[in-house]
Amino acid sequence: MISIIPKIEAIVGREHVTTAEEDLLCYAYDATNRHHCPDAVVFPGDTDEVSAIMRLADESRIFVIPRGAGTGMSGGALAIQGGLVMVMTRFSRILSIDPDNLVAEVEPGVITAHFQETVETQGLFYPPDPSSASYSTLGGNVAECAGGPRAVKYGVTRDYVLGLEVVLPTGKVIRTGVRTAKGVVGYDLTRLIVGSEGTLGVITKIVLRLLPLPEVVRTSSAVFGRIQHAAKTVSEIMRSGIIPRTVEYMDQSAISCVEEYLNIGLPVDAGAMLLLEVDGSPSATDMALRQLADVCKKNGALEINVAKSAQEAAELWQARQAISPALFRLGPDKINEDIVVPRSRIPDIVQWIDELRERTGLTMVTFGHAGDGNIHFNIILDKGDKETLGKAERAVEELFEHTIALGGTISGEHGVGITKAPYLEMEIGSEEIALMKRIKTAFDPNGILNPGKIFHESPPSC
Repeated sequence: MISIIPKIEAIVGREHVTTAEEDLLCYAYDATNRHHCPDAVVFPGDTDEVSAIMRLADESRIFVIPRGAGTGMSGGALAIQGGLVMVMTRFSRILSIDPDNLVAEVEPGVITAHFQETVETQGLFYPPDPSSASYSTLGGNVAECAGGPRAVKYGVTRDYVLGLEVVLPTGKVIRTGVRTAKGVVGYDLTRLIVGSEGTLGVITKIVLRLLPLPEVVRTSSAVFGRIQHAAKTVSEIMRSGIIPRTVEYMDQSAISCVEEYLNIGLPVDAGAMLLLEVDGSPSATDMALRQLADVCKKNGALEINVAKSAQEAAELWQARQAISPALFRLGPDKINEDIVVPRSRIPDIVQWIDELRERTGLTMVTFGHAGDGNIHFNIILDKGDKETLGKAERAVEELFEHTIALGGTISGEHGVGITKAPYLEMEIGSEEIALMKRIKTAFDPNGILNPGKIFHESPPSC
C-alpha cells in the first residue's frame, strides 16, 4: 500500500490522502463500534478521481472500502482486511432540483436531512427518513437501502432512486436508470446497486424521485398497559385500511430509558407506547386521527394524545430518536438487530420476545417501525462478560430462526455487512448465494471492493 500513496497523492492532492495513525483511527469504526484499521484514507473530489483511484487499486490489488458518514449498523464501511478507505464526503453538492418533473440529482456526500430541508423549501418531499438522517449521507442511504419511520406509507430508499452514476472496481464509469417516471429497457442495474453495500461499485451521482410536500402532518401517541395490546393494535390499524405516515413502537424498557435520559414526562408505567403520524389535507388528517383513535381504544389504549403544536410533535419524536443513545444507561454494550415480520405476525413476535426475555434473563429492549413489521431488537450487556455474551448470541440466533419461521427477514434496513453475514444462509439458499457471488465477480473480478461484506469471512481486528 505505501508504495502507491504517491500515485494517489498525484490524483487527489497530498492534502486529500492520509496515512497518519490518528486519522486512520478516526476511520477504523462505524456505528457498530467495531474497529478495523485501514492502511490509508483518501477523500476524492470528483468522478474522474474516483475512477483513477479504482483503476490504480485494481491494478495493484489494493482493497478499497467506500464510506459515507460511518453511521452504518452492520459494519459495511469497515476495512476488515485493511486497504484504502474512500471517504465520499467531498461529494456534497445538490446538483439540480426539477420541480416540474419531481426529480433531483445529487452527489453521494449530501447529508440526508439537508437535502430534505432544501427540497421542502420548494414545496417538494423526499420521504426516506433513517434515524441518522441529520448526519448520514444519501450515498450511504442508497448503499444500504435505508428505510425509516415513514416507510410504512412511502417505502424505502430504493423506491426513490431513478438512476445512478457508478465507478466500477476496474475504474470504468457506468450510468444506470432513467430520469423519467417509467423505464424498462434492459436489466435494472439501478435496483441491483441500491442496497449492495458498496460491494459492486462506488456511487458518484444519484437521481432521486420527489413527491409534492404534504399539506398537513399530525402526530399522536397511544399508551397501552400491555405490550401485546399495542402489538395487536398495529395489526388492526394496517388491516383497517388507514395508511398512516408512521406507526412507531416503544416497549416499557425503551420508555423508561428515554424518560430517565430526557425527563420529558413519558408514561414509565406503561407496557408500550405507539407514536402515530398522518399527513395529507386538513380534513383527511382529522378523519385519519379519529379512525386511529377508535382502533387504539378498541384494542385497550389507556390514553391517546394528539400533539397540539409542532413543538409537542417534536418532543414525541425526540423521545423516539433518543432511544438508541438512552439504552447505554442500562449497560456498556448492546447487540442491535432489525428483524421484519409480516404485519399480521407482529403480536406473535412480540409475545415470543417477551418469553425469550423471561427464559434467558437477558435485558432486552424493543422499538421500531411497527407499521411495516420492522422491530429493532436490542440486548443490553457487557461484552466483556463472556458467559452473558454467549447467551446473547444464542438468543439472537433463536430470534433469527423464529423470525424466518414467521415468514420474516433478518434485516429490514441495516443490511448484512459483517454483523449478519454469518446468518445469511438461514434466509437465502445456496444456489441464490452462489448467483450473488457470480454477480459480485462480474462487477469486481479481482475482489478489491469492500471485501468480506455480505458473504461471511472471519476478519482480523486491529
